[in-house]
Amino acid sequence: MKSARIRTTALTAAAALSLPLSLGILAPQASADSMTPSPSDTMSASPSTSEKPFGPGCSSLPSSGDGSSAEMAKERVATAVEKNPKLSMLADAIKKTDLASTLNDLKGSTVFAPTNDAFNKLGTVKKNALLANKAELKKVLEYHVIKDKKITKSELAHGDFTTLEGGKLTTSGSGDSYKVNDKTPIACGGIATKNATVYLLDGVLIPPMMTTPSASTSPSS
Repeated sequence: MKSARIRTTALTAAAALSLPLSLGILAPQASADSMTPSPSDTMSASPSTSEKPFGPGCSSLPSSGDGSSAEMAKERVATAVEKNPKLSMLADAIKKTDLASTLNDLKGSTVFAPTNDAFNKLGTVKKNALLANKAELKKVLEYHVIKDKKITKSELAHGDFTTLEGGKLTTSGSGDSYKVNDKTPIACGGIATKNATVYLLDGVLIPPMMTTPSASTSPSS
């Protein structure tokens, strides 16, 4: 009986000693677990996505494939234009003026891109006259480029920018409706490419010091 009591007492003491020890081992582990962020915490702390394209004409963009905002984002701007069916006339104009390398070498810039419909609004005579005159065409295209400046939507309401051509252009509007030089609507803006932000235009911009091309404009090679 005496030996049994001694054995029971010893077991009770051992258990009493092991409990604080086990608690001491578990406490740091619990503390470490509480400091480790959960997957949901990590997701909520991630940065927000970039600004999405906006404007009345964005609904006409394909949801995938050539011409979609997702595909344009994979390419440098001249290459993105070349692959966009809605910008085939602009792509041809870029080739004629040897501006592809200039555009693709831009960094953090903005390109106002007239759509095929925009070129057609010039009318056949004026459109053909412009496309036939390389020097004038190059000036017109350079007037659509803002170098070293990615224009954001918030800057469009009262925008004033210097173009690659050297002339000034302005932007105005609110909400999702904006115009360039008070008259040319932005159909779809904020389209990302690898090196520039693209704004699709419903018209062709003409530099202030240039007259609108006509049939009398002499072509140059």
